Amino acid sequence: MGYPDQRFDVNLSILFTELPLLERPAAASAAGFTAVELWWPWIETPTPEQAELDALKKALDDAGTQLVGLNFYAGQLPGPDRGALSVPGTESDRFRANIEVAADFAASTGCKALNALYGNRIDGVDPAAQDELALENLVLAAHAADRIGAILLIETLNAPESPRYPLVSAPAGIEVVDRINAATGLGNAKFLMDLYHLSMNGEDLSQVITAYAGRTGHVQIADNPGRGAPGTGSLPLEQLLDELAKAGYDGWVGLEYKPGDRPSAESVEWLPATARAARR
Repeated sequence: MGYPDQRFDVNLSILFTELPLLERPAAASAAGFTAVELWWPWIETPTPEQAELDALKKALDDAGTQLVGLNFYAGQLPGPDRGALSVPGTESDRFRANIEVAADFAASTGCKALNALYGNRIDGVDPAAQDELALENLVLAAHAADRIGAILLIETLNAPESPRYPLVSAPAGIEVVDRINAATGLGNAKFLMDLYHLSMNGEDLSQVITAYAGRTGHVQIADNPGRGAPGTGSLPLEQLLDELAKAGYDGWVGLEYKPGDRPSAESVEWLPATARAARR
């Protein structure tokens, strides 16, 4: 058992955010990381200018960092939004406009995992209609991911922090994964197992790992309570990651926690330097 047995990446949308976006890959590299992930960086637009996309790719390349995970457009994140694809009207249209843009950017960087946040429930809209819209958009996203040889990730959040988000349990996330794969026949939809969110929902994490490790395409971690670095709360994260490895999961583990009142580079000191330069 031990953290060096995992492949870690760092989420540059929650860590190193004390720096401008284009400086974060170099900062992550200086801290010893070779792999990073991102929420959709341009929260105001699903279709940024090509020059902005090119600048981010150059920053990643210059830093020697591999992008291993990217969210599709998800609205104001961080903020009140929790995705766009099931929200009728403008937000759904913005998600659709983003699909090929995000997939093309992922392809240009070698990224093989695209995450689609489901979206909040909306007052006055039938939940069944939202679910139907969600499936339509997720089918489009799955095909775009397949075009570039990537997987489509479905993430569950937690009810205390995201009370209007309908996917707040591992079985709920897996059900959507199954719907997508049944609709497309591609089999490229996978579960994003965020141990922090699942713990906030009170789920038995060991049981979730046993049941769904084989359906999981990506893992994210933060301690609970507080969503801080491992060791700041009470989750047995080293044990849980060992259980994941024993269950056959050998994919990326994303650091998606708040650094607290210290620079992000200091908040990763719990992780041995040998574990930060991920094996390719």
